[in-house]
Amino acid sequence: MEHLTPDHPLARALADRGYTDLTAVQSAVLAPETVGRDLLVSAQTGSGKTVAYGLALADTILGDAPRLPPAAAPLALVVAPTRELALQVRTELEWLYQAAGGRVVACVGGMDPRAERRTLAQGTHIVVGTPGRLRDHLERGGLDASALRAVVLDEADEMLDMGFREDLEAILDEVPTERRTLLFSATLPREITDMAKRYQRDAWRISLAAGAQGHADIEHKAIRVAPTEIEHAVVNTLRYFDAPTAMVFCGTREAVRHLQSGLLERGFGVVALSGELSQNERNKALQELRDGRARVCVATDVAARGIDLPNLDLVIHAELPRTAETMQHRSGRTGRAGRKGVSVLMVPLSRWRRAQQLLHNAGVQAEWISAPSADDIRTLDQQRLLTHPMFNEVSGDDDAAMAKTLLEGRSAHDVALALVRLYRSRLPAPEEIFTQVADAPPAQGGGFEKRRGRRDEPEGEGNSVWFRLNIGRQKNADPRWILPLICRQGHVSKQDIGAIRIFDRDTRFEVSANVAERFLAAIRSVKNPEGRIEPVEGVEPGEFRKPPAPRTERPRAERPHAERPQGDRSQGDRSQGPRPQGDKPFHKGGDKPFKGKSFKIKPGKKPQIQD
Repeated sequence: MEHLTPDHPLARALADRGYTDLTAVQSAVLAPETVGRDLLVSAQTGSGKTVAYGLALADTILGDAPRLPPAAAPLALVVAPTRELALQVRTELEWLYQAAGGRVVACVGGMDPRAERRTLAQGTHIVVGTPGRLRDHLERGGLDASALRAVVLDEADEMLDMGFREDLEAILDEVPTERRTLLFSATLPREITDMAKRYQRDAWRISLAAGAQGHADIEHKAIRVAPTEIEHAVVNTLRYFDAPTAMVFCGTREAVRHLQSGLLERGFGVVALSGELSQNERNKALQELRDGRARVCVATDVAARGIDLPNLDLVIHAELPRTAETMQHRSGRTGRAGRKGVSVLMVPLSRWRRAQQLLHNAGVQAEWISAPSADDIRTLDQQRLLTHPMFNEVSGDDDAAMAKTLLEGRSAHDVALALVRLYRSRLPAPEEIFTQVADAPPAQGGGFEKRRGRRDEPEGEGNSVWFRLNIGRQKNADPRWILPLICRQGHVSKQDIGAIRIFDRDTRFEVSANVAERFLAAIRSVKNPEGRIEPVEGVEPGEFRKPPAPRTERPRAERPHAERPQGDRSQGDRSQGPRPQGDKPFHKGGDKPFKGKSFKIKPGKKPQIQD
């Protein structure tokens, strides 16, 4: 089928649906060289792939006939990675093949398999399903594959990432060898090309994923934010862009539950999608989004794959995606079918290099911005109120009478104040972002440089402030966990921390002068800190100097041998824990007196030490 004539049933379906022009991938699968051949198609998420392979299948299962034959054993099989995507594909193919008399059946996990077998027995033209459920029907005889003419693997890269390789191979080995195999994927890693070589014959390759074309309708932004401020930044981003529908991605189910609870408490209409939900719960959540009863969906990567929601104009990556491909799939939920969308990447201070690598690998140029502040959102609220559609609506007599009554008893100023309060009461309150981070990533050389694999002294006086942490060697202080603790409480990155000196009862460290004031404000706001941090001897930002040497304590390596306490054998001493205090030895991890050790000797064995 080189082209669709106006009287073709699929052409009529497209016209009824409002299609005036085909997308690039849809046009590519209808090219003359694709007729009757296997296809290996690489195209961005949201480029119209479902309709594309629906059109490609028509040449095989419909040909030049005006209608499909009566439903019997299926003619085509579509395999999708998730239940939501499979159900969505069924919906798309139903309207596309409606004029041709097509019957489409879905077989997915979470549904009653007995009801699916009864539906299959009644006859169908196209079966859409998830790998596990389709394999189960094939092995149990519920799905008759003898008449299959074509098999489609949709989002093949995602199915392999999700561990469906064995199920896919079992399905492809079971279906007839004389068939067309259409493989659609957003990316083509080596595993996909290897599968194509094994199961496809003389495949025609179509690649439309390269270049900036796939990102043309998506505006990418990146926000550097302190780890403790991520939830606040998500709240303000949702309020700032005010999208009809937004999707927020998290890395784990627990993170989804936590963020959903936080957004619900703030007054957002929000639903969650994660692998622990039943199919009915997922369907209910998606229906609430489509009906407008909810405007925000918090989801994991697996649960949200393949979901196509109307008016989804905003995607927020609350946690960094694992790979560039995952970021593409997440972002691809918006900017679909010609609509514009925004994708916002939340970047913790310590992971901006990882974020830059993800953006580079995905071929994305993101604009680095600050998290929207509460003042920014209040200003936007004012503008939105002034341009609200209610001011342009035609008022009836009852409305005019009520307005007259209000103005008789209240001044215009009081009525306007009441309107503002009513308008704001229906909106979630913006959050105060405590730590606003610079728009762009820190320049090379910012903070303290690493020299010879260690944190060196600052280049000169006046560029650092010394702080102390009330944890020392007596509490097993170690830079490997002290450094993350300092960065977490102070909302800074490790590049902003200089020398770290560990003493018996405390630890002293440098903080770069350009973040010292913000660091001090952050540590003072921490509730129930893991350790108390304070400036050395009351040093405030602006008073930059090195710490005075402790009068009673110095680093062990700097003490003369005669001054070292008992047990401090040498600079090379690697023993852990505190030194004896007075006549009572202590445990190395706390303040409880040590009871000593006893020896128990078993016959023929080495002595064993028991507490």
